[in-house]
Amino acid sequence: MTATAPALTALAHGWRALSLLHDRIEAHLERFLQAEHGLSVREYSLLDVLSRQHDGEGGHLQMKQVAEAVVLSQSATTRLVTRLEDRGLLMRYLCPTDRRGIYTNVSDAGLKLLEEARPTNETALREALQEAADDPRLESLVRTFETVRVPAGAAA
Repeated sequence: MTATAPALTALAHGWRALSLLHDRIEAHLERFLQAEHGLSVREYSLLDVLSRQHDGEGGHLQMKQVAEAVVLSQSATTRLVTRLEDRGLLMRYLCPTDRRGIYTNVSDAGLKLLEEARPTNETALREALQEAADDPRLESLVRTFETVRVPAGAAA
């Protein structure tokens, strides 16, 4: 297959469209979250992921799992956790059953900020998708995105 084969061209176009949609949405969210709450998209995502932890079996995430959930390297995730901890939005503690493990929880201040930011995130996401739907290159992706349903318990 050559580089100009129709299947490769379709894949390349699809990837560019998906990348464009992602970048537009992320930029839109970033502007609103920063302006309204002083949070980056990554900070919001980290608070959101950590706020969904629970005390049951497998309920607390290790740093590797957190990094996977927010799509960052472990070192970048650690720096992000440290930044939010310095702001009083997170706290770390030793795992009670394995002293080598360190868990991270959202503080009360972090939970309050997250709850204030959730409606902003939702509104900005809807706006970004509406704007993208007006772009012929992205319209079908937006329609597909809006039909995606995540099974209960599968969201991190």
